[in-house]
Amino acid sequence: MTNGYYPGFDGLYLVLALPGLLLGLWAQYSLRSIFARFSRVPTASGVTGADAAQILMRASGLQLNVRPTPGQLTDFYDPRTKSINLSQSSVVNSVASVAVVAHELGHAVQDAQGYAPMKLRGAIVPGIQLGAWVGPLAFFAGLYLNSPSLAMIGLVAFSAGAIFALVTLPVEFNASQRGLAMLQSSGILQAAEIPAARKVLFAAALTYVAAALQAVGTVLYYMMLFSRSRRLS
Repeated sequence: MTNGYYPGFDGLYLVLALPGLLLGLWAQYSLRSIFARFSRVPTASGVTGADAAQILMRASGLQLNVRPTPGQLTDFYDPRTKSINLSQSSVVNSVASVAVVAHELGHAVQDAQGYAPMKLRGAIVPGIQLGAWVGPLAFFAGLYLNSPSLAMIGLVAFSAGAIFALVTLPVEFNASQRGLAMLQSSGILQAAEIPAARKVLFAAALTYVAAALQAVGTVLYYMMLFSRSRRLS
């Protein structure tokens, strides 16, 4: 196998992966910039992120554990423990903080209502963990050994990551929509504050779009490598 088959030396890989990579870098910068901007804007209601978690749980009829998690913008909902895990930057009084908290409550509501894309995403997690490790090894081993069946197994296994990234998109966008609606209906944010919260959540959503674009680009590259190897065999 020539050096052209290695992603690090193949211009085709850059063509397919570069858009997702650039979008990812821009999305991360945009998220941190927008979050920093609106983390300095207190809510007119005086409600903190920590308060918002309690208010929204009562409003939605959910009983969840609220736990701290280290870092900034590392917040997540854990369906296994039914817990909202909030970083220090998300428990203070700011529009950005309550937006992030509401997004995580949106995930909790999805879980409680059996939101289909969320259930699908959870179901394929074990396959993702295995495919991310085994897939590339099997794929390139198949190319090197001129074994199309092994390469195809690797391609299918690795493709699970792209499927996961794509399924994640409706889960994240829907959680943001639910969160924004809850913030407005609960009175935590006034109508004039909703656009700022929407900007924070849209910037966060772009990071998932970038991840999906990168994953799909990588799978397309693997497919083209597979097709090239078949033509040369």
